Amino acid sequence: MAIPKIAVIGRPNVGKSTLFNRLAGKPLAIVDDRPGVTRDRREARGRLGDLEMLLVDTAGWDTEAVGQMENEMRDQSESAIQRADICLFVIDAREGVTALDRDFADLVRRSGKPVVLLANKAEGKAGDLGIAESYGLGLGEPIPISASHGEGMADLQVAIIQGLGDFDYSDGEEDENAPLRIAVIGRPNAGKSTLINALIGEKRLITGPEAGITRDAIAVDFLWDGKRVRFHDTAGLRKRGKVNDRLERMSAADTLRAVKFAEVVLLVIDVEYPLEKQDLHLADMVLREGRALALVVAKMDKVMNREAVMHELQIEFERLLPQAKGAPLIPVSALKGKGLDRIMPAVARLHHDWNAKVKTRDLNDWLQDMIARHPPPAVNGRRMKPKYMAQTKSRPPTFVLMCSRAAAMPEAYKRYLIGGLREAFDLPGVPIRLIVKGGKNPYVDKD
Repeated sequence: MAIPKIAVIGRPNVGKSTLFNRLAGKPLAIVDDRPGVTRDRREARGRLGDLEMLLVDTAGWDTEAVGQMENEMRDQSESAIQRADICLFVIDAREGVTALDRDFADLVRRSGKPVVLLANKAEGKAGDLGIAESYGLGLGEPIPISASHGEGMADLQVAIIQGLGDFDYSDGEEDENAPLRIAVIGRPNAGKSTLINALIGEKRLITGPEAGITRDAIAVDFLWDGKRVRFHDTAGLRKRGKVNDRLERMSAADTLRAVKFAEVVLLVIDVEYPLEKQDLHLADMVLREGRALALVVAKMDKVMNREAVMHELQIEFERLLPQAKGAPLIPVSALKGKGLDRIMPAVARLHHDWNAKVKTRDLNDWLQDMIARHPPPAVNGRRMKPKYMAQTKSRPPTFVLMCSRAAAMPEAYKRYLIGGLREAFDLPGVPIRLIVKGGKNPYVDKD
């Protein structure tokens, strides 16, 4: 997965390394009250909420310092700006805006890079004057933060997402030579191994009428339409309360691992005993793991009125598992070789949607339309105000909604938004994750 490169920049001793450590989640950069401690660029993976990033800590930019080392430190900072997807420009809110801040702001504006202006050390009201002065830098609205106390991080997250705009998080995410990984799961004796044998055109896996023949998750490779595909045949999963044998428990754990490493999961159900509680449990487990899901309705040669049976199954599945609305139901008879040609095209479509990236501008146009049609409910007399939405990752599609009073948003309204996302951006059959966040006001008095 491609992640944005974020440069933390500013003059010396404004708290850049403290912020770098905060976002990296560990004390990687040395922090000291003396200016000029950081000299080289330091890079580290970091995270803010569910937004992953590559952080770059830089030396303090100082035009007044002279010497070979100081020149190289300035060059390092300027190089970091040019290589970054977005810059976090940090000032000291307590000290206020200095001439050096202004000089550096001119350089950043000329670079044309997106920038978020951060007024650090703004805990309490000590930084009010510096925050007011920072508007004059021409870098947009300042965000008050305290890197040392972790204040303002939610507002920082939404500012970074807005600044990144349509950054392609999925770019470079997938190795073109890597096989498409498909886990085939289901209850015992549902026909999983028989299905894989029929798809690859050879008796690669042992099959038989007895339940429980497959014990390990077996990988089977083949080519489809010139592309590498890797099936993982798995042991049938019974209800947990019925699993007493140690070997069966180990097989179940192996199946769960196969799902975690899969991209698409085929859930095989027996048309004679369809959508039993265990089938629904397995489908829910796949969606919770964030995997794309297709249902293969096996042994269709055993039913008479095929169309009526499939129509009833579709209605029941969407009623019992609405979070998988639009997941394909594919009727097959592996023994007769019927319906097999529909499986891989459905898998390819699911895999495409699982990797989907929605443009930020389109998301927010859609959000305004959804709010206009059905505003969020008021809680305790105060209405929630959704502000901004962005997709932070794919595989599966994951969205962050910034909203006032986020914790009070009812699950029903989240379902309304998820359903709207699925319909508007044509994402059937893949799990959609919606994370609702709200920023804290740093000026609210603490108890």
